[in-house]
Amino acid sequence: MSKLGTLGARLHRGEIGYHFVGNRKIWYGISILITITAIVGLAVRGLNMGIEFQGGAVFTTPKSTPASVSQAETYAEEASGHDAIVQKLGNGSMRIQIAGLDTDKSNQVKAELAKDLKVDSENINADLVGPSWGEQIANKAWQGLGIFLVLVVIYLAIAFEWRMAVAAFVALIHDITITVGIYALVGFEVTPGTVIGLLTILGYSLYDTVVVFDSLKEQTKNITKQTRWTYSDVANRSINSTLVRSINTTVVALLPVAGLLFIGGGVLGAGMLNDISLSLFVGLAAGAYSSIFIATPLVADLKEREPQMKALRKRVLAKRAQAATTGEALDAPVADEPFDDEESEDVAPAVVGPRNQPASRNRGRGRPSGKRR
Repeated sequence: MSKLGTLGARLHRGEIGYHFVGNRKIWYGISILITITAIVGLAVRGLNMGIEFQGGAVFTTPKSTPASVSQAETYAEEASGHDAIVQKLGNGSMRIQIAGLDTDKSNQVKAELAKDLKVDSENINADLVGPSWGEQIANKAWQGLGIFLVLVVIYLAIAFEWRMAVAAFVALIHDITITVGIYALVGFEVTPGTVIGLLTILGYSLYDTVVVFDSLKEQTKNITKQTRWTYSDVANRSINSTLVRSINTTVVALLPVAGLLFIGGGVLGAGMLNDISLSLFVGLAAGAYSSIFIATPLVADLKEREPQMKALRKRVLAKRAQAATTGEALDAPVADEPFDDEESEDVAPAVVGPRNQPASRNRGRGRPSGKRR
């Protein structure tokens, strides 16, 4: 078995683990800092909306255009009087985007570009994009996002409970805010491909969160009928038991996205691939982080506010103090093992070692004296 497989097995069995829930204030602080930075960047710099949302013209030059990208950008800005975005495509042609052009101005710019680039104007393809089309795309995207979030909250509230639904909702908003904030800070162009990528990452983020929630739901059955572990302990156990699975899922998802981003967008110059893969790459990383460091610790925080969980925590801490006084050691938890329905609240925690072994439930059953023969 590989080292990663061995580590995953030990995490799953509860032999080792990291206290994610116990250090949740650190993760909350990091997330709040990143989120504030993203919001400030969004408010100050704003989003670099693509031509599909602003309206304008897109010119595609013929293959093997002699001018460089910087030269074409200079020619386009001088001809139009607006900022231009030039991309070198894989076949040697160039894609020139200029916002704020109407039909008459577009024809004039096309003629001047043909003259400056020393190509026939008939070989330059010009496409006009109206701002109303981009507005429709943006409205549809907001509608889709709203419907998705409502359905997610309803489903998780039914399948699990409302606290998990709230935690998942916060994690999704966290992922969207960070991704959009990075776009604003770095100045990446927002296109319909970006919107598609943003909507796609929500599913990936939710998948990791639901995996941990499902493990947590199974392990917290009848949790109040024992005095060994608090809800936070079991939540931390759930994160550790699914940690390697989450890491593997994220890495496997990021590899093809990285291929699209660096090869499809960087080498081949595919604009739409670049837009989609960029938002996916940022969003998948943020989603993996929020599933581990935000969603489950937040559920533990909400659950620990319940009177039953507060009372359980007091009993657990009292038992641990008693065990520390007598020098006893508590058993390590076993992952994915729900608590026994028959375990009483007054049962002392099991200990490790040759002495003080917990008595078997079947010992002496059927024998008056309960002694072995």
